[in-house]
Amino acid sequence: MDIVLDPPHGAGPVRLGASLDEAVAAVSVWGPHDVDYDEEDDPSKTIYTSCQQIRVNVLLEGAGEVVTAIELWWPGEGRRSDVRVLLDGDDVFTTPAEDLFRRAVERGWTVDRTEAEFPFIPGVSLGFGRQTSQEVPRTPDGLPIYVTSVLVGNERYYDNRLKNRA
Repeated sequence: MDIVLDPPHGAGPVRLGASLDEAVAAVSVWGPHDVDYDEEDDPSKTIYTSCQQIRVNVLLEGAGEVVTAIELWWPGEGRRSDVRVLLDGDDVFTTPAEDLFRRAVERGWTVDRTEAEFPFIPGVSLGFGRQTSQEVPRTPDGLPIYVTSVLVGNERYYDNRLKNRA
């Protein structure tokens, strides 16, 4: 099975802007899920599920009315999955991060690496995690060779990170 990333529109069957009910219906094809309703003063919601060994968090941030981001997590050290998370044909969790970022630049995207463990592509919007305490192959700089998570958000999802730098 493949989960195709479609930035800035969604990931697999989950679409950005979907209602909670629509998102729950979309992830139900993968199996069980939980919905976490945040505290009373924060209406955000998160749907927790997995597609085999790939963990998926569907975020309904802010008012909690629509999906604002979808985050997918690698299976973890020593675990394998038949599910591929694909970005333009590349398996995000088995393609070296430097190759993913090089191909992104070749597509005309800008990869912001200001925070080495959390690079992102503004406007598209994709965010990557390169952080883990697990024993994994690493670059000479100590970063995992492969990304450990990927987030798909809308075109403006990472604008706040760009503004904080200005």
